[in-house]
Amino acid sequence: MREIKRIIIHCSATPEGRDVSAETIREWHLKRGWSDIGYHYVVDIEGCIHGGRPIDRAGAHVKGHNKDSIGICYVGGVEKERDENGKWVAKDTMTDAQEHAVRELIYAIRMVTDNEISLHGHNEFSAKACPSFKVSEKFKDIL
Repeated sequence: MREIKRIIIHCSATPEGRDVSAETIREWHLKRGWSDIGYHYVVDIEGCIHGGRPIDRAGAHVKGHNKDSIGICYVGGVEKERDENGKWVAKDTMTDAQEHAVRELIYAIRMVTDNEISLHGHNEFSAKACPSFKVSEKFKDIL
């Protein structure tokens, strides 16, 4: 098993309320030439957790930080409609069910590893809005 030091939270950058499956995200990533979905877990808008890339394999979710991290993606992350310029606007669309599932997943991952695992948002490693909120604020009680 590879050494896990971080959990990195992402969003699918899909409109609020539109459910997208882990399989659809896998297809997007395969079209980009990747070997598989980049995330280890996807949490749909109902709060169901779906497996992605096996956790014993490095993900493809944060350039330069995949070797020792697990990527969790929640479905959503942008406004329901595009703005007046036709652009998607970042928005924390995480439902209560998704937040509960992500918290449970973080707890489970920490339980099965021997390392102290830190928690981050993709936006801490890249100039992106993803996951459309500050992990240090939303999950401050479990950092």
